[in-house]
Amino acid sequence: MEYTRLGQSGLKVSRIALGCMSFGDNASGFSTWALDEEAAQPFFRQAVELGITFWDTANVYSLGTSEEIVGRAINTYSRRDDIVLATKVHFRMHDGPGGQGLSRKAIMENIDASLRRLGTDYVDLYQIHRFDPNTPVEETMEALHDVVKAGKARYIGASAMWAWQFSKLQYTARLNGWTRFVSMQDEYNLIMREEEREMFGLLADSGVGSIPFSPLAKGRVCRPWGEHTARMDVDPVGRRYDQDADAPIVGAVQRIAESRGIPMAQVALAWVLRQPAVSAPIVGPTKLHHLSDAVAALDVHLDENEVHELEEHYVPHIPRSF
Repeated sequence: MEYTRLGQSGLKVSRIALGCMSFGDNASGFSTWALDEEAAQPFFRQAVELGITFWDTANVYSLGTSEEIVGRAINTYSRRDDIVLATKVHFRMHDGPGGQGLSRKAIMENIDASLRRLGTDYVDLYQIHRFDPNTPVEETMEALHDVVKAGKARYIGASAMWAWQFSKLQYTARLNGWTRFVSMQDEYNLIMREEEREMFGLLADSGVGSIPFSPLAKGRVCRPWGEHTARMDVDPVGRRYDQDADAPIVGAVQRIAESRGIPMAQVALAWVLRQPAVSAPIVGPTKLHHLSDAVAALDVHLDENEVHELEEHYVPHIPRSF
């Protein structure tokens, strides 16, 4: 395993992050493909064995049960001080006035609820899951600053928004002497590269690290074009990676993987890892080889011809996560 600082902060993270959206109680109605607590145990054990110390979840994943499973797994397989624990706030958790969004009430209520579910008194990285157009940015950033000053979070991050929105939030924090974001969790993979247009330049200029979600396009770049999985049939996010215009990209991944004699996932993730803005891609495993392939990708170094072959067929996409 390799380790790096998250952006220009002092926080050291593993270069592969364990994504925990795959773990939770299906009875929550959040998903039909999440692995329950018993099925999730081998992944936490494997993550520790591989040196993956950066674990990412969110309050909304399986409506809190992902956080509960993650919290118990830390106590079972590791120590709290050995894990960089991240969670998020924004999406609806209940119908009350603090049940969603980024108001002061919502942030203060939801950080406490997340800490109870995780069984800890702090998280290392507290992230806003989206931009909240209904709350003044000053209110949001001051509340996040107060969460840090109260010792409930060590750092703060953001996820999935336009570059101008992120810039506005960061500028507001800087102007007022409040805590600034150290990370951006954005959608980035061979099929969705729109972050290269504005966000990556902004992150580099401000010393913020990218921790991409869906670095393997929900598995679309890990198997030959035309092959489907059960999750693709029920996950609307996964289905959006099934556009015919993207088939040549998957074909390029397959050709390079076959020529090297390695899985397609290693090629696709090696490409993400080589991007200067990326600190640690988030891999959400549902099969044990997913994590071992991710770690193996750290040793895959693509040459310029391979990079050109992977990138030449890209077609613009409208980001759909905002």
